[in-house]
Amino acid sequence: MSIVKTLGQFIIEKQKDFPYAKGELSRLLRDIGIASKIVNREVNKAGLVDILGEVGTYNTHGESQKKLDVFANDQFISALTIGGECCIVVSEENDEPVYISSEVSKNAKYIVAIDPLDGSSNIDVNVSVGTIFSIYRRVSIDGPADIKDALQNGTEQVAAGYVVYGSSTMLVYTTGKGVNGFTLDPSIGEFCLSHPDMKIPKDGFVYSLNEGNYVHFPQGVKKYLKYCQAEDNETKRPYSSRYIGSMIADVHRNLLKGGIFIYPSTASAPNGKLRLVYEGNPMAFIIEQAGGKASNGFQRILDTEVESLHQRSPIFMGSENMVLKVEELMSLYSPELAPKEMM
Repeated sequence: MSIVKTLGQFIIEKQKDFPYAKGELSRLLRDIGIASKIVNREVNKAGLVDILGEVGTYNTHGESQKKLDVFANDQFISALTIGGECCIVVSEENDEPVYISSEVSKNAKYIVAIDPLDGSSNIDVNVSVGTIFSIYRRVSIDGPADIKDALQNGTEQVAAGYVVYGSSTMLVYTTGKGVNGFTLDPSIGEFCLSHPDMKIPKDGFVYSLNEGNYVHFPQGVKKYLKYCQAEDNETKRPYSSRYIGSMIADVHRNLLKGGIFIYPSTASAPNGKLRLVYEGNPMAFIIEQAGGKASNGFQRILDTEVESLHQRSPIFMGSENMVLKVEELMSLYSPELAPKEMM
């Protein structure tokens, strides 16, 4: 008989890796796990209740907010507020940081950056969506936490993870000691360890991007696509194109099977479209901890200087050798797009 290990048990076991935390990080991860179960319940019954569609408001990026976006945002902020271990929440759905100041959280040491419902435009057509989260330790010492605590580079993350709400619901996270995946068992209401020590293959045979924007892509990306589509028996090309349109679903598949996820800059979005703080950095941390590579096309995502909460970045992440190849072609054919500090 196999022994089932729950997320809670696993977190407690690993607590010794963070002697400075005194259990706070464990409780914070637990709070995120609880909120994700509530969101999962609503996602699964969204077609049966009045929770699909839009609420008539827009988030900070001018994107119409789906009802389930707002619900998920409220659930995570509520869980983190009640839990008492978080002093700031940075969310895709809020223009400004949410400062948590209460008796229970007055000594909170952590900042959480979150995309409450990534890929929410797919809800109406029953495609996988998910939650992305990132955790930092507070750096300020005196007084209330401030904006500087939230503007830390990705290298300073103490934990990051995502929850994918699909045919089964999985929570995948890292604390810098490898990547582990947990599948929700609805019969007992617990996330159970199902994918220990996840590793992404060094090579993959799938590329994931929206080829409908091909004409707007940088020349380096166009050259990489031609490379992927060319026949070569030695490298098992042509590769397969698989694009779901939900970052979490695409990256999760590539993490398990090998591949590359690409969301480059375009003529209309010269800085890319995906957000660095609560999309790029947490997913890059996970991919790197699984043995992969995450880049903006020229350099490591996690080394990008964070200057604003909703900063954007091009993203190339997945199997190491695939990302190295696209970096090579970006340097050759799109050097003008390299970050200023590299010029």
